[in-house]
Amino acid sequence: MGDLLAGRVAVVTGAGRGIGREVALALAAAGAKVVVNDYGVNVDGSAPSTGPAFEVVAEIARAGGEAVASTESVADWGSAKRIIDTAVERFGRIDVLVTCAGVLRDRMIFNMTEEEWDTVLAVHLKGTFNCVRHACTHMREQRYGRIVTFSSGAGLFGNPGQANYGAAKSAIGGLTKVAARDLGRYGVTVNAICPVAGTRMTLSEAYLRARELRRQQGIQREDRGVADIERLDPGDIAPMVVFLASERAANVNGQFFLCWGSAVALLSQPRPVKTLFKGDGVWTLAELERLAPATVLEGLTNPAPPKEA
Repeated sequence: MGDLLAGRVAVVTGAGRGIGREVALALAAAGAKVVVNDYGVNVDGSAPSTGPAFEVVAEIARAGGEAVASTESVADWGSAKRIIDTAVERFGRIDVLVTCAGVLRDRMIFNMTEEEWDTVLAVHLKGTFNCVRHACTHMREQRYGRIVTFSSGAGLFGNPGQANYGAAKSAIGGLTKVAARDLGRYGVTVNAICPVAGTRMTLSEAYLRARELRRQQGIQREDRGVADIERLDPGDIAPMVVFLASERAANVNGQFFLCWGSAVALLSQPRPVKTLFKGDGVWTLAELERLAPATVLEGLTNPAPPKEA
């Protein structure tokens, strides 16, 4: 075991498989004691099972680390509290929270049901809030903490068929920025990872269909690894998470990192790119029609241009 996180206690949600599993293993390898949380569901959130969390705990123990399993659902307020309480009761504190838990219910917006929307928002957005809320009170009191949330390119750039997932991940971005400002003064940092890796979620039939649809629409994002996602190891995401969880990242707060393969990219914060000013009064429609195309709208492309019926 390493010593970068020696004496620290971490909670990782969604840690039974994929990126969450790799993050839990990496945190343990860096010396942290880990609560491995996983509800053990299928990609769509169905058929919960306790197996995955205990399997990862056993793997950490075999490597000489210390971990305990939690099979609670992040989507429930009381269950999320029990996840955090597990760390405090078992190991005496919580220093690190990584929120990887998630499900998919992909469908085009015109076919999406209320239940498909609610399920995805409950796990990703409410689940992230639940865990952050319960963990940050302990971190604030001890004046130390590291929170790493998981956003996504679906929320930053948009993916066809993922209105629920994209909305949740974009909202997690807003939550991350606000929480960073709320907690920074207490020595608690909050940053987000936007991962690209081959997992059950990204290699699902629905995701691959969405990627094919993007290709048909001319939407290409090879610059962030999506074209090669089948060959991207979930373990590649873990090192940046461990770094953000360490004391060495004390001044990194409210930032977003796009991670895939051997790449770690700092994402820019939203800011005005072009501005059209008027000296007096508000813009008229005639003025905007005349000036906007050559100024603020110049060079814009439609991400999904209409096609003939």
